[in-house]
Amino acid sequence: MTGFGKATLQLPTKKITVEVKSLNSKGLDLNVRMPSLYREMELGLRNQIALKLERGKVDFSIFIESTAEQTSTKVNVPIVKGYMEQLRAVYAEADEVELMKMAIRMPDTMKIEREEIDEKDWAQIETVIEEALQNILNFRKDEGESLEKEFQLRIANIRRYMNEALALDHERVQTIKDRLHNAITELKVAVDENRFEQELIYYLEKLDITEEKVRLTNHLDYFLETIKGTEANGRKLGFITQEMGREINTMGSKSNHAQMQKLVVQMKDELEKIKEQVLNVL
Repeated sequence: MTGFGKATLQLPTKKITVEVKSLNSKGLDLNVRMPSLYREMELGLRNQIALKLERGKVDFSIFIESTAEQTSTKVNVPIVKGYMEQLRAVYAEADEVELMKMAIRMPDTMKIEREEIDEKDWAQIETVIEEALQNILNFRKDEGESLEKEFQLRIANIRRYMNEALALDHERVQTIKDRLHNAITELKVAVDENRFEQELIYYLEKLDITEEKVRLTNHLDYFLETIKGTEANGRKLGFITQEMGREINTMGSKSNHAQMQKLVVQMKDELEKIKEQVLNVL
């Protein structure tokens, strides 16, 4: 959800700059900064931004730079004259220039003439706002395309590590059988071979990871399918990664084999990288 968009507009008397910045967030956290002249437009503007950006910690700013020779700030002449008369009574020896310098520093000597919204100007500003929002959407789209490639790489790595772990399954089962046989032999007790085989099968079924492999494969496929969608799917991807994590953890707890456990750790590492980047998906 990170992004940046900017657009500018030159009007006859001022330059308008619109900037939009976005960071990751579970919902829409919108901060709007704009001149007081346009405050009455803020509610509609917030709705416009929410429809476009949907999620993220968004900072939206409108800056106005005056390019006119005249300014709306005027000297409050009656106030300045009043101050000069009072100062003259206190500093009779001061000349007019000195009195003026002192008076102009006093409160309320400058006044700002309130402007009214020019509907034609605002219509042009709305166009620039739309341009800035489209720019940040384009930025997000470019980021999304990079993320898609990253996700595909990580998913492929998890799938490869999973298959490598499954390739060790026969070796793992044989190791468990040998370990149990050796333990029985060391006890030097007679055992019912049929009963032993039944117990061994039951024990190995508890350690079987076939179901986890099937479910994890489905989650990997569903993740890739979801990132191809056209709707906002960041939350859904987050849920899928949680399910992937459960299956990988179960594989780790069942593996009971050093090399398989190393592969499970590598799968977890790839999944954590996916989770970090999923936070940046709308």
